Amino acid sequence: MSTPPRADHLPLAPDGTATQEEWEGAVAAVLRKSGRLTGDDPDSAAWGALTRTTLDGIPVLPLGTPETAAELPDPGLPGQAPFTRGATATRPFGAWDIRARFEDPDAELTAQHVTEDLENGVNSLWLVLGEAGIALEHLDTVLEPVLLDLAPVVLEAPEEPVRAASEFVRHLVHRGVQPAPGTNLGANPIGHRDKRPMAKEVVRDVADLAVREGLRAIMVDGTAVHDRGGSDVQELAYTIAAGAEYLRLLAQAGHEPDVAAGLIEFRYAATAEQFPTIAKLRAARRLWARVLELSHVTPELRGQSQHAVTSRPMMTRYDPYTNMLRTTVAAFSAGVGGASAITVLPFDEPLGLPESFSRRIARNTSSLLSAESHIAEVTDPAGGAHAVERLTEDLAQAAWELFGRVEEDGGLIHDLKDGSWDRAIAEVVHRRREQVARRTRPITGLSEFPQVAETLPQRRAYPVPRQLVRHGADFEALRDQPVPTPVFVATMGTVAQHTARATFLTNLLTAGGITARTVGATTGVEDVLAAYQGESVVALAGTDREYAEWGPDLVVALRGAGAEHVVLAGRPVEGLAVDDHAAMGLDALAFLHRTRERLGVSTPHDGAPTTTEVDR
Repeated sequence: MSTPPRADHLPLAPDGTATQEEWEGAVAAVLRKSGRLTGDDPDSAAWGALTRTTLDGIPVLPLGTPETAAELPDPGLPGQAPFTRGATATRPFGAWDIRARFEDPDAELTAQHVTEDLENGVNSLWLVLGEAGIALEHLDTVLEPVLLDLAPVVLEAPEEPVRAASEFVRHLVHRGVQPAPGTNLGANPIGHRDKRPMAKEVVRDVADLAVREGLRAIMVDGTAVHDRGGSDVQELAYTIAAGAEYLRLLAQAGHEPDVAAGLIEFRYAATAEQFPTIAKLRAARRLWARVLELSHVTPELRGQSQHAVTSRPMMTRYDPYTNMLRTTVAAFSAGVGGASAITVLPFDEPLGLPESFSRRIARNTSSLLSAESHIAEVTDPAGGAHAVERLTEDLAQAAWELFGRVEEDGGLIHDLKDGSWDRAIAEVVHRRREQVARRTRPITGLSEFPQVAETLPQRRAYPVPRQLVRHGADFEALRDQPVPTPVFVATMGTVAQHTARATFLTNLLTAGGITARTVGATTGVEDVLAAYQGESVVALAGTDREYAEWGPDLVVALRGAGAEHVVLAGRPVEGLAVDDHAAMGLDALAFLHRTRERLGVSTPHDGAPTTTEVDR
């Protein structure tokens, strides 16, 4: 068996380096062997074959070259304008701030979790207060074990941001504590539909408290866009537009630009798509620095404080332990991207309120990445990588253009009111759903390699559910309603002959909540009929040769024995009269709905985004 060329086997130029043409030739040779390129394709086609495109239409290149990054603006140095390479030149204690989220309404249990987390690697706390989390009257109980001069606290209280801020400040005064740097009262009225009309008053009151106590006041939360299905460019443009709105509101409240800039923090989603995540965080700092430059903020104060949170939509309820891998890659990306604080959400969060075990894994993920993998030892480790610099620039330019259109329309609040954002996000959701349905955007453990029989961990429900457009929600909806009747898979030929297509088909059926009953090795029609038990839906799995030789006879025999719907694993074969087929690249979701209907189980499939009301 031939193997791909190793890096040390690439033909080298006289100076010891490989040219771009030589790279293209070596890569194209491998792609031709795998069938991704034909003999007629030029070597340069390797770029297109390996280039991914984001939902915003931005290419993610397989290789960076000096030409890739030609004429890009100077990203500066870490800690210097335009802050692309980091808001600071170094990180405190050589790592990012490990921030844990707390929303369990059981105040005593939350206080226990707070203590466990702070004693085992967590640096700061993210408290959800109000209807969706901890009651404000229990704030003292939760904060009692916290050394507030050492551990920053970030509040999220969408219903009553001013009251929450006041209660937190009261607690500080009562204990006579000077809060740790980075503590944030967390007001975000623009991000809460019911609070937008009162944004001016909320910002004024919370900012006054923050300035008096030496705290931050505002959290611009880009995950609000991400959780609804928005793209990276939309998330970036939304946060920059929201930040600009807050600068204006703070100016109206009498705060100078330098003071206002220091009151605002930004939150972004980090996904398992590592290069877009790295580039997004770098682009966000550059964009915000430009806004602050136009706002006449002192240059050294233009660095953006970033809190990255591992993505909720990318997580799955089924095979939830796989979420540990997703959040590890996401946290790695956030660390490399230069986030100043990172929250790794527990793997079981899609199922309900996380427990001690999942919280431990979450906090240790950051500790392992920073202390054992040494990711934080280098500031901006992706800096200078031509492909990353190109992607950073492309994201920044696209987001700045969208931000400009928002400003021309009258600002973010105007666009949120008239539905512009809803319509734009819906278009992205549709594109992503199409890719997930065709499994060109695979989801491990859900649309790919699902477990046949799975017992999910049981968790307590969140106090208030919210709608979340999970990437795999359409497949989860099918798994939520399993089909009791199996599909009979007529495996044709030896195990070696039918395994590839039988495995493909059974995995596909399992992803749609359908069980499959296979035969095993067979030599002809009689072997298959002997195993057939009258199932209404049958599928053929074998090689093209077997399909041609005895496939037609098998189809006739199975229909005569009671089969009502025949599926072929693979592309259609001339002369083989089947009702449906399943092959790579098909709309898997549509196929599964058709098959379920033939089995007597119908699941709504109206084209609208499937949402789940589990996360908060």
